[in-house]
Formats: sequence, structure tokens, C-alpha cells
Amino acid sequence: MKTAKLGTTGFETAPIVFGGNVLGWTADEAESFRVLDAFVDHGFDTIDTADVYSAWADGHSGGESETVLGRWLAARPGMRDRVKIFTKVGSDMGGPGEKGLSKDWITRAVDKSLDRLGIEVIDLYFSHWPDPDVSHAETLGAYDTLIKAGKIKTIGASNYDADLLKAALDTAAAEGLPRYEVVQPEYNLYDRASFEGPLQDLCKAEDIGVVTYFSLAAGFLSGKYRTKADLEGRKRGGMVEKYLTERGTRLIDVLNEVAEGHDAQPAEVALAWLMAQDGVTAPIASATSVAQVESFAKAAAMELSDDDLSRLTAAGA
Repeated sequence: MKTAKLGTTGFETAPIVFGGNVLGWTADEAESFRVLDAFVDHGFDTIDTADVYSAWADGHSGGESETVLGRWLAARPGMRDRVKIFTKVGSDMGGPGEKGLSKDWITRAVDKSLDRLGIEVIDLYFSHWPDPDVSHAETLGAYDTLIKAGKIKTIGASNYDADLLKAALDTAAAEGLPRYEVVQPEYNLYDRASFEGPLQDLCKAEDIGVVTYFSLAAGFLSGKYRTKADLEGRKRGGMVEKYLTERGTRLIDVLNEVAEGHDAQPAEVALAWLMAQDGVTAPIASATSVAQVESFAKAAAMELSDDDLSRLTAAGA
């Protein structure tokens, strides 16, 4: 499978990154194992998770996704050498001082993640959310210590805008600290503002890798949600409702038209559009079934025409 250089990390990644938020949440452990096996069998090689996944679910406290992923790695000898693992720190884990990007919490949190994952080193460690109470120097200094200790290989930032990312890059350069090499913005055919423009331009200028999250707009771009009635009983219903607008309807109509022309599913087209966007390295997408992973493979192989891309871009604008 074709791979792309992930900024200046030295890593390359297949065209789609697996979104591990579903592991232990909408996919139980057995199904998670089947889906992850299929993902690797299709030639994909990068998995994204976070310490906080899936604290939002009833009866969960965070760490569930990392734990399931760790058990899968342990049950598959040699698998660790075949996949790259991304995880994140900074979201509220519920305990005293267990959130944010302070040196104290990062130093403790990384050991918890390593333990749950059952691995010796994290390939890419993300600041999950900006922390206005902690300086870039403190956060990057903590990561510098972890890199030198062999606990993480490189770092990234999720949910940073252009100004915040530029300030962090300037701090890294001025103080000789590691810089954020990858960003993880919310970006899809519908949600465009957080990446397009200044952040996209900065990432291209600085050769920073980009892996997008909510790449399918919480499932809306699958085309299966057209009315509020379609959301009833769905675990992601609350996330999807905001897309049920006139623009959303127009976008789904065009997605369906383009998909029909390629004998494909709307989600496959939506992912193919993302992969074709300037500056995007790979979209993150979640799967809760083997069939969805097979759909990822179709998306990775799809070639949209210039007309397809223009129509989709205009419909989602």
C-alpha cells in the first residue's frame, strides 16, 4: 500500500490512520481485535488513541481504548513492529492534577499510557488540548525529557490553531527543545474552518504532518443520517445532529452522486476527498466492523477526478 511521509518524524504512514476511540466503547474487545486484525491485514499500519478514551461512556473512566489496544498487541507476537502507535495526554482523567500539559502530569501520564499499552515506547505523543495555564517551554521540556528517556519518539499537537502552533514552534527553536512534528485538527468535508487557511499554510511551510480527526463528521458523511429520526438509539446521535442542516443535506446529495459514479459508498468518497487535500498526510477514521475496514481499503485506492473534487469542495463550503 502506498505510504506518505509524516512530516519530518522519519515515519511513513499508510493513507488512513485507525481511530481508536471506538476500542472498548462501540466495539467490544473481541470485535476490536477482529477489526484491528483486518486493518493490518489490508496493509494499514498506524493506530491513534488517547488516555481519555472512552471516559465519556457510562461506567468508563478513561484508559479503556489503550487497554484494549495493549491486549491486542500482547496477543499478536511481532505486531508491535508492524504498527505505529499514537496516543495523547492532556484531557481530564478525573483525579487530582490529572489533566493539562504540566511537566508533573505529563511525566506521570506517559507511564500510565505505556503500562496500559504494554509497550516500551510511544511512537507519537500528542498534546490533546492546549493548556493556557502552562508555558510551551514547560510542556516541550517535559517531552524532551521523555524522548531522552526513550519513552516517546516524537510529539504532536491536537486542536492547536495556527497562532498557538507558531508560538510553540518558536519556543522550540529558541530553547533547543523538540517541536511538534504533527498536528491533529478536526477536518472533514463539512468542518473546514479549523484547518483550511492559516494552519494549513503553516503546516505546509514547516513540513508538519497532518492527521485529521472527525474525518467522517462522527459518521454523518456515511450518508446514513438524513433526519433526526435516524439518530434515535445511536451512541453518536448527539454528535451528528448539528450536521442536519441545509448545507449538510446538499453535501450528502453530492456525496451520493459522486459515490454512485465510482460504485462506492459516501464514506469512501469523503475519505478520498480528504486524502486529496493539500497538506493532509492521512485522515483518522474509526471502524467497528471488518466491513468498514474493507471500505477503508477501497477509499485508499480511489482516485477522484478534478470534477469530483471541485463538486465536493463546493458542496461542503
